[in-house]
Amino acid sequence: MRLIDINCDMGEGLQNDEALMHYITSANIACGYHAGDAVIMERTVELALKYEVAVGAHPGFNDKENFGRTEMKLPLNEIYDLVVDQVMALQQIAKKNGTALRHVKPHGALYNMSAKDPLIANTIAKAVYAIDPQLVLFGLSGSHSISEAQRSGLKTASEVFADRSYQDDGSLTPRSHLNAMIGSTEQSLQQVLQMVCEHTVCSVSGLQVPIIAETICIHGDGEHALAFAEAIFQTLQKHQIGIIKE
Repeated sequence: MRLIDINCDMGEGLQNDEALMHYITSANIACGYHAGDAVIMERTVELALKYEVAVGAHPGFNDKENFGRTEMKLPLNEIYDLVVDQVMALQQIAKKNGTALRHVKPHGALYNMSAKDPLIANTIAKAVYAIDPQLVLFGLSGSHSISEAQRSGLKTASEVFADRSYQDDGSLTPRSHLNAMIGSTEQSLQQVLQMVCEHTVCSVSGLQVPIIAETICIHGDGEHALAFAEAIFQTLQKHQIGIIKE
């Protein structure tokens, strides 16, 4: 049986976190820099425990004004520090609640820069490894994020997206493009099944791009987040694809 993880970015101040917990298996919790704060972090950890969802850190740039989705040209040592500071902050909250972090997934611009730049990817991987070498690094399938994390000795989960379109090189279509987001549940389901079952994704130009799907991302702040999550969860079960539970 195929097995797949479903992850969602959470703790970003939205009201749908608890509803989404029914349909996911990993929560990427904002650590206060691009969104959230200590109170929201703790509440989200408590929700994850309630619904037996794996707890993960979602570190991003310290830029709430732009929700961490604007590139920032920082020295590598500053990137290292911002990852360590955020992951350790959530790690302490998790420990306080009797659990441990399972994974780390960078957010927004930091995620995309890591996917394209091996130096940034390596810096993030080293920061995560220094905190806990047992943590799993979530990164864009086929990107430097995955290869550098593996080179650093980390376990990885190759991530694919249910609500984003792809370019011919396997990168995500920039959000500035009109066709960046998938707004149709039917189109989202078709893309998910293709990625999981056929190990390819159809790019915006129609190219079939090879892909590894180990965890599926649903953006919690997406307009159709809850509808997509429920439909994907049910469709995977219908096709006898096992959903990994913590």
